[in-house]
Amino acid sequence: MDALERYEPIVDDYAAFREACERPLPSVVRANGIKADPDRAAAALEDEGVTVTRRAWNPSILEVDTDKPGNTWPYFHGWIHGQEEVSAIPARVLDPEPGDAVWDACAAPGSKTTQLADLLDDAGLLVANDDNLGRLSALRSNAERLGATCVTVTNEDARRFTADGFGIDAFDAVLADVPCTCEGTIRKNADALDTVGREASLNIAALQTDILRRAIRLTREGGTVVYSTCTFAPEENEGVIDRVLDDEPVALVDFDVDLAHSPGLTAWNGETYDGSLTRAKRFYPHQNDTGGFFCAKLEVGA
Repeated sequence: MDALERYEPIVDDYAAFREACERPLPSVVRANGIKADPDRAAAALEDEGVTVTRRAWNPSILEVDTDKPGNTWPYFHGWIHGQEEVSAIPARVLDPEPGDAVWDACAAPGSKTTQLADLLDDAGLLVANDDNLGRLSALRSNAERLGATCVTVTNEDARRFTADGFGIDAFDAVLADVPCTCEGTIRKNADALDTVGREASLNIAALQTDILRRAIRLTREGGTVVYSTCTFAPEENEGVIDRVLDDEPVALVDFDVDLAHSPGLTAWNGETYDGSLTRAKRFYPHQNDTGGFFCAKLEVGA
């Protein structure tokens, strides 16, 4: 796991971080409020002999003592959906209101899309876009099983996406959970570090920056953009946001997530970033026994 050694200077307890990265992830599902509240979903799982442990920061997140929750009838009927715990952070941070127009820029296979539909009370416009047509089939299947009827699926390059045809001038909120090097998924993907490193991060950062710029330009003044990745690389996280802060009408804002975390970086590898990046949050595997994640919340027009 030598690819992780470059993060030793920025991780608070590097030994615990490395040890956590080598452990399997807990099995976690999200209760789907469109069909069943968390209490009802938990009770249904327990009726099948599955022990459920609740998460205080988000009542919809349930740890289960089975590695095959998809074999349970609550899953089959759309009461629950398999979703890694930190993957549930960005939609919760975006926190759309029922009736909002929301764009999920890189949506497939749909875990965050269907979580957004739940937060919208399945009322409003939720445009779920992805440029990978094959992955969109999984998104459509998940949306159907979970009863998310407010979802419109599109197959476009997010960098050139427009709001044309949706009857709106701009979106109220956008989730830009962008493609990344996925280092934070090492606990479930043993080969996640095979092709990572500084050069790989710099290469994909150009794409990430373009998607974030498009997200900002398609969001109304006063609206919200959440940017997130499942990688540790500052080049893909703070570095991307620092670039758009220079020339886009947007500012980082504070947000609360009741999980242990570290603040965003203001310096890395000889570079300095905007001081407001401390408002972003880094979630390391050893802090909450999860995967790795990065999340930032931006207000457009600020």
